Amino acid sequence: MGLRTRVMRYVALVMTGSLVVFAGSSLAADKEKKKAERPAVKPLVQPTGARTDCVALARFIDRAVDARLKEEKVPGAATCSDAEFIRRVYLDITGHIPPAEKVAAFLDSKDANKRAKLVDELLANPDFGKRLADIWATLLLPKNSDNRGLSNDPMLKWLEDGFNGNKPWNKMVHELLTVTGSQEQNGAVTFWIANGTVDKVTDEVTKLFLGLQLQCAQCHNHPFTEWKQTEYWEMAAFFMKVQSTPARAAAKNGTSPEVVETEKVRRGKNVLPESAKMLAPKFLGGDKPAVGNSGPLRPTLADWITTEKNPYFAKAMVNRLWAQYFGRGIVNPVDDMEAATPASHPELLDELAHQFAANGFDVKYLVRAICTSDAYQRSSKPTKDNAEAAAHLYSRMAVKALTPEQLYDSLGTVLGKQEEGRGNRPAKGAAAKGAPVGARAQFVAFFNLDDVDPMEYQAGIPQVLNLMNSPRMNQAIAASSLVKTSKAPAEAIEQIYLATVSRRPTAAELTKMTAHVKDAENAQKGYADILWVLLNSSEFTLVDLTRTPSLSE
Repeated sequence: MGLRTRVMRYVALVMTGSLVVFAGSSLAADKEKKKAERPAVKPLVQPTGARTDCVALARFIDRAVDARLKEEKVPGAATCSDAEFIRRVYLDITGHIPPAEKVAAFLDSKDANKRAKLVDELLANPDFGKRLADIWATLLLPKNSDNRGLSNDPMLKWLEDGFNGNKPWNKMVHELLTVTGSQEQNGAVTFWIANGTVDKVTDEVTKLFLGLQLQCAQCHNHPFTEWKQTEYWEMAAFFMKVQSTPARAAAKNGTSPEVVETEKVRRGKNVLPESAKMLAPKFLGGDKPAVGNSGPLRPTLADWITTEKNPYFAKAMVNRLWAQYFGRGIVNPVDDMEAATPASHPELLDELAHQFAANGFDVKYLVRAICTSDAYQRSSKPTKDNAEAAAHLYSRMAVKALTPEQLYDSLGTVLGKQEEGRGNRPAKGAAAKGAPVGARAQFVAFFNLDDVDPMEYQAGIPQVLNLMNSPRMNQAIAASSLVKTSKAPAEAIEQIYLATVSRRPTAAELTKMTAHVKDAENAQKGYADILWVLLNSSEFTLVDLTRTPSLSE
């Protein structure tokens, strides 16, 4: 059996199965806790009371995580290797694997501070903003039939510019919640086009910026929390004057979709659901603001949501960023920050939220602290003493599967970028049908699965076969500069490993692959086989592994 055939069978077996599965809290447990007292609207808890730099915050993260591990008598994993770290931090911050030359330089560097310097370098990389734009565009723009043909490019550009410019998170959210005008003028308008009804906007705003699942209270009092139906519609009242142009209507008229806030409340058929209650605006769990009858309401709500005193806003973003880098939130699920889903490390969440707000809602500050912490730099490989430890203890780094965007962009890092566009950019003919346009958008649509746990590989055989057999993939491999090399076999094979799995081959792998190149029809064919094997391995499609793999096995 040839090398490619054996690896095809291995990859199909590994990639189509669940790699890591962690059970969440049971519904029964949630029901038991539903009567717990809801947190009062009060200033954020301030454990240290002082503003700290990211180095001090990183140390606080480690003290909090280590204290919980000590309490549970669970040892933390060893610090990850340089190869593990550079691959992990590149994927987490920029959304793609590191180039081969960056890996080699990092592995060979003797600089004791090289990890912190790399984090700073990546935070200054334009791909930092692109990565967060991918994440937040997916969150802000629901995929449904109403949004077929709606271009997400303007939203991606708006988000990318904001994150790369390190615009404070409270200012970004305030602008998003109060924006008016056309999508062509301001990409933030896309959010309102994609969520064109009062109930949709209410659900998304409370979920994304407050970390609360309020939608169950739309028709009746929430069954698992203390939220009442009246509280839902008091919150929804802030959006009653908002009107947006549907994407299809704008495309039909040849205009750009737009959003405005009118003087009068929207009424009428197909505007509000049957469960709607016409109530005065009131902050969720808080006071009724003094607002006029004809003025805009969204600025008043945006002011309340984005203030340091809001008990949910800073925590919601901190929890989402933590989940992005650790695979799960301190409160998990991340958008259900209720008493029924308590934080695994409440003091840590409080302090991170306080420091995030005290430092001007600086996203890069928070990411820098997380990625330079020892907790983030732990190996994903379990030991006999922590192999069964609960995921929420963070005794080791979670094994995360690449998102479709990360997978596409990482393939581009190895094989060459195929296009600059990142969004769907529907063409005139495709707009009506909502078909994605562009190689990246088509790839993401094919590999995208809703509500995917980042710690579980859920793609199936069609996706695996696409990577193995697609003409585009195999043509790119054949044309790769990694294949067309005049280097000695050992040097060429090392370069292929550095470019794909961000490490040097083991001695056994080097021996096996060198023999394969020697036995191949020609050297280029042999190198192409090795490149194909690595790109289709589970090691390439994961951020981390639980063991060091060897294709010589």
